Order: sequence, then structure tokens, then C-alpha cells
Amino acid sequence: MSPLYEYVDPFIGTGATDLPAPKGLAGTWWWPKPQVGNTHPGAMHPFGMVSACPYSGAYPTGYGLYDFNTEGVPNQLYDRPVASGFTHFQQSGTGAIRKYYNYFRVTPMLGPLDDLGTTWDLLDEVAEPGYYAATLSSGIRCEVTVGPKSAVHRYTFPANDAARIVIDASTGGLAIPHSQTVPLKAHLAMLGPGVAQGEIHVEGVPLAVHLEVDAPGWRQLLWYDRRLMPGGTRLDFDYIRPTTLRPFGLMFMGPSRAEQTVEVRLGFSLRGCETARDNLYADLGGIPFASRRDRTAATWRDHLGKVEIKTDSDDQATVFGTALYHSLVKPCFAPDESPWTTEGPYAFDICTMWDIYRTQLPLMTTLFPERSVALANSLLSICEQEGNLPIGYRMAKGADRFSRQGSALAHTFLADLCQLDLPGIDWDWAMVHLEMDLRRTYGEDYLVHGVAHPISHTLDLAYAYHCTAAIAQKVRDRPLAQQMRNHAQGWRAAYDPGTGLLRDSTFYEGGRWNYSFRLLHDMRARIALAGGDEAFVGLLDRFFGYDAVPVTQPGVAPSVAEMDAGYALCRFEGLNNEPDYEAPWSYHYAGRPDRTAEVVHAAVANQFGTGRGGLPGNDDSGGLSAWYVWATLGLFPVAGQNLFLVSAPAVAESTIQLPNGDLSITTSGFEPVEPGGPVSYVQSIAVNGKTLERPWISGRELRHIRNLHISLAPQPSGWGTRIRPPSTSGGEA
Repeated sequence: MSPLYEYVDPFIGTGATDLPAPKGLAGTWWWPKPQVGNTHPGAMHPFGMVSACPYSGAYPTGYGLYDFNTEGVPNQLYDRPVASGFTHFQQSGTGAIRKYYNYFRVTPMLGPLDDLGTTWDLLDEVAEPGYYAATLSSGIRCEVTVGPKSAVHRYTFPANDAARIVIDASTGGLAIPHSQTVPLKAHLAMLGPGVAQGEIHVEGVPLAVHLEVDAPGWRQLLWYDRRLMPGGTRLDFDYIRPTTLRPFGLMFMGPSRAEQTVEVRLGFSLRGCETARDNLYADLGGIPFASRRDRTAATWRDHLGKVEIKTDSDDQATVFGTALYHSLVKPCFAPDESPWTTEGPYAFDICTMWDIYRTQLPLMTTLFPERSVALANSLLSICEQEGNLPIGYRMAKGADRFSRQGSALAHTFLADLCQLDLPGIDWDWAMVHLEMDLRRTYGEDYLVHGVAHPISHTLDLAYAYHCTAAIAQKVRDRPLAQQMRNHAQGWRAAYDPGTGLLRDSTFYEGGRWNYSFRLLHDMRARIALAGGDEAFVGLLDRFFGYDAVPVTQPGVAPSVAEMDAGYALCRFEGLNNEPDYEAPWSYHYAGRPDRTAEVVHAAVANQFGTGRGGLPGNDDSGGLSAWYVWATLGLFPVAGQNLFLVSAPAVAESTIQLPNGDLSITTSGFEPVEPGGPVSYVQSIAVNGKTLERPWISGRELRHIRNLHISLAPQPSGWGTRIRPPSTSGGEA
């Protein structure tokens, strides 16, 4: 097993989807959402606060080539990678959130200040975990790396009489319509030779920077509206109106020798400039660029080393290693940085909770439980200060309309932690916020009317009541636990017994078919409502395109008629969209794990690849990548229920480092997973040498299993057809 670090390609997902034509079942799936991964290749630290990346100003992350889009293939603004400098704080894989940070742009230049904003071609790009490098077409070699709360730039200049490094403190967001982020208040100050500080207030958040530039003998100046301010040491703006915004910042300039390098070191904080300075020194401690790069690389090696796979395919190792990498960049942990000045855990970029709660957060809990405990406490602090458990939470204050996407999703995450008995969470404190949060926004409709629209929120809330009941039981509040269990029965009101599907409603991104096959707490009753196993499997087969003809995907700027025709297929969206991430595993509950294997095999083989276009849709903060990681390992977490469904893995062997010891997953009869190739079906499973008849294991069991052996063959078996995963109305069906 080779270290996955060596196989990570941060460019995967940065371009429009460019996968081979899908074969077999996957050819019948339809992709309505943007066909682009929306990732970026910039330097990131595992779960770090800061990222640094070249900035084109285009959608989606500021590195992209595209105009804003919400469906089909994105329209290109550039036909090649370009940059006007290097910015900080980027989201990963998110879609139409509009605001994309990109603060404190650093631009190395050879021309006058008037050239600021020019885009240069990015040549000879290199990206590794924690490091990015490229040569601008101006001839300057650019490198960036990061620490948890800092970034370091290194620029290698050609010989020039007036080389420059320009920091633009006014830049934010994207340079496309309606996507700019304007600082509404700012100050900058020169402190001494090569040292400056500043703070901008963006989206209600004070973001401070302390920067040090290693360029002895160079002049340093403030500038405003592209005009230099010789002799000035401060710029202060008590308020900035978007209509009167003029660019402003700092500049360092002087003659450069051929191959002269200049380092720019930046520490960041949400607690003011002095804390930003402390963060810089804590991250760097006087070490040069190369040492910080090595430290970040070592941290990445440690994190990526939590999982190993055995494969003869370099491409599969690249796709898997990169998927694991993308699963470990968000949320952004920023301890002791909360804007309300409380001490302890704080996190942002919990975007998008409706994507990551199913796959990425369970992966983090499995590999890094201490991170999940810190996130749980951060969420509870956010709730205490801002009034609700967030559905999505950025480095920003104010409403982002995230409540449309889902309700009460933090309850699912917290329930898993509670059932694992992870230390460090005050569950009595948590229960106060969990219970009250169930009554907010759509929760009021659920309590008063028994149903909430969009109807998917009815499922969210019923499931959240089930999850909260488990936590109430933990704190021994039995009457409250029973009350929660009663409310958890409300999921039934969401379904139409005549069709076995959700009732007509509005939906966020998708339709009633996409949301109808979620994994609920009472799948036994849900299948009975659809008419039993055979009828339920029939609905799933239709949804996944069994016996259907191949479809054509939307192109650039698809018409309304084209999109309507696609939605009318009522088809699985092939991991291009998140609402049906769980749907393939619904077959497990109807005694058809063979179907799960077929669908998951088709997705793994056809929907992921190498290269910039290797993702079928938005990576959504690692939600999609974590799906691939789980599917490849042959496991799938049922979030909130502390259990894992087992299916055929896509690798012959893997090892997972768990807190209590390593788990090895081995196989016999394994055949490589290839588009159009044979499907491997589970014949039997042995846990630590003992036969396991059921197709699931609990989270508690997973922590103590040392070997999970899966026997495979090219034809279905009776395994998993008799004993079903747990349901509240009947235990194991």
C-alpha cells in the first residue's frame, strides 16, 4: 500500500466535468446541477483557517474560469488559468453561495501600480497538499504555503529596476456581477521596515492581518485609488459605501536581482491585529518558507495516512487520495477566534451542512473524533450567541438563506457523537439548544400543522426528533425522550401511500423522487407504506434507470424546456447533486444489497476520474468526495443512527486507523471496478474471523473490529436478504 499523499492531485474538480461517456446503468442518470467540481488547487492546511490561491476573480472560488451558473455546463470567461494575484480564504466545492472571501490579494508585479488587476497566464502550475506554485506570464515565479492561521508567499523575480509586491485590502468576493464583497470599514498601518497590520470588516466580521515582507532596502508605501501616499503611515476608513469604494492597500517596491526571492508572511485573526501577529509567530516562529511548507506537508501526510488502500491502478489511487484530501479541508477550525470573544473551539465554513452531514462529518468523526467534538462545541457556542444551530455557517454574520436547504441537521451530527460516548461535550447544555432549535423556522409548522413545506423539511425534523430522543435518553430525561420519539413519527405525513413517494411540494434542488429515498429511522414502516419490499424495490429500480435508455446531459445554458424534460425523468442525479447521496443504500432495507452493489459500482466506476474535470458536480465542502471514500471502502454511514451499512468495496484491501486500533478490510474473489465491467456481490462477511449475517455494523463495533473480511463473487447471494438494518418499528426486520 503506497502513501496516499503521493497520489493527491489538487487540480481534480477545478474544471468543468470531463468524464468518459458513462456505460451501463450510469448512462441513464441525469445531471441538472453545475457540471463542475468547484474545487481549487490552492494551499490548504488540514481543517485549517486559512487558504491561499491564485485569483482570477471568476466563478466559483476565485480561481475558476467560469461565469456564475446553477445548471448545466458553466460558461467560460477564460480559456486558460489566469491570475491577478493571490488571495486568501477560499471555499471548497460549494455552489451558488455568491460570496467567496478572497481577501487581501497579494500581487507581485514588474509594471506600474496602474497595472493592478491585470490577469497574467498561470504557467507551469504545481499543486501538492499545502503548496501551490506557478509562473506568471510576466516571468515571476510564485509559491504559496499555509499554516493553520497563516500564509506564506515566496516570489522569485527576474532582474528589474522596480519590482513590486502590492497588497490590495479592498478586494473580496468574485469579479463577476453581484459577487463582490466590499469591506465596510478598514484600517491599515505601517509599523516599521517590512512590517504592517490591517483590519477589514467584511460581512459583519473583523478580519485582521499582520504581515511581514522580507525585502531589505525596498520602499514601502500606502496607496489609495492607485495613487501612492509617500510618507503616510496609516489609512483609516470609518465606513465605505459600495458606490464609493476605491481600491487601497500597501506596496513594497525596489530593484530585484535575477532569481531574487521575496517572502511575504501573513498571520490572520478575527480578534484583532495583535492576535494576528501572535498567530503568525505561533505558526512560523521565524522559520522560512521551505520549513513551513515541510511542516504542512508532514501534517497532510499524517492526516492522509489514516487510510490506506491496495490497488494496482495509479488512477484509482489518485482519485481516492484526492477524495480523501478534499474530505479533510473543511470545516475551518479557528480555536479562540470566535467573533464574540469566547475562548475555546470555533469553526466556520460549515458549508454546506446539508451536504456534509451525511458523508463528510461521519468520516471526520471516524478518523478524527476530537475534531468532531470541537465542532460540536463550536456549533453549540454559535447557537448560544446567535440563536440557532446553523444549517450553514460561513465567516460572516447575517442570514444566508441557508434555512431553505434543510432543518435541524446538527441534531444528526450530535446524535452520532452522543451514541459513541465521546468525551468533552456537556450533553445537558446541548439538550437546551437542541430542543429549542427544533421549534424554529420550519419547526413551528411541523409542530402546529404536523407537516412543513418544502416537504423535505418534514423528514429533516422527524429525523431530528429521533436523534434528539437518543440524546435525551443519554441525559436520562425519559419523559422528554418519549415526547421526542412521538414527534419523530411525523415523517409519515410527508408520504403519499398511493404512490409510495413524497407528497407534492416545493423542493430545494431536486424533486420528490430525489428526496423520497432518504434513509429514515423507520425504514421498515416506510417500505410498508410503499406497498412492501417488491413495490419499494420497483420504485428504486425506476429511479435508478434500470431498463431505461441512456440520456443526454444538459450543455451550456440549457433551455427551460431541456431542464423540464430532464426533471420529468424523475431519475437519480448520479452524484451531480446531493439530495440522493443515500438512495443507493435504501435497497439494503428491502433485502436487496445486490442492487446497492450495482448502483454504487456504476457510480464509482463512471462518475469519478482524474484531471481537472474528474468530478460529476460540486464537491460541496468534501461531501461528494467523502461519498467516494466510503463507497470505495465498502461502508456507508447512516448519519445519526451510529451504524454503517456494508457493501462490496472497490479495492481489494484497505486499512483505516481508528482511535482504538487499525481496522483492516480484506476481500476474497475481488475483481477491479471498471466501467461496464462485472459487478462484485457480497457472499459472506467475517468480523474478526466470525461470520456476520447482517449487512450492517454499529459505530461502537467498528471501533473495536480489527478485521472485516468480505467474500465476493460475480453473482448475487442470499447474504443480507433476511436480516435488515434496524428500524424503530421493529428492530432488525
